[in-house]
Amino acid sequence: MNGCTDPWRFHNPQALLLQAYFLRAIKLQKHWRTMSSPEIVTLSWGHMKVKGCSSGYKDCKVWPGGSRGWDWRETGTEHRPGVQPADLEEVLQKGVETLVIGRGMNEALQVPSSTVDYVRKKGVELTVLQTEKAVTEYNNLVNKGAKVTEYLGWTFTSDIP
Repeated sequence: MNGCTDPWRFHNPQALLLQAYFLRAIKLQKHWRTMSSPEIVTLSWGHMKVKGCSSGYKDCKVWPGGSRGWDWRETGTEHRPGVQPADLEEVLQKGVETLVIGRGMNEALQVPSSTVDYVRKKGVELTVLQTEKAVTEYNNLVNKGAKVTEYLGWTFTSDIP
């Protein structure tokens, strides 16, 4: 070795793979910053519709550039103990700065203090509201320009088990 400690200067396949991974992650972060957060266009008991999606959701996660149904069985979520860090990891990994969690129409879905602490330790601003109020808050943030300069993650439930 010539005394160089910079792994990027070696022709090491593992270092090159790691470099490619980091460059891809940086590119994705830049891409997410320019994507807009989709608006929630309708909400009724057991059904919600996200702008740009052809089908509706019972429960969903929304983030800049996308959304998907939230299947509670993926992580074993129940109304109690409620939303766990594993439920939020998908949107947190997208680099969101603001997360709005809807607790359901009757606020039956719990958000334990351990989950709140987990989100805040990640440096993410957190708002937890009844679902109708959460949708209003989320859409207000989107309409104020969060789609361009602020990451916005979203998880909410319609209270139907």
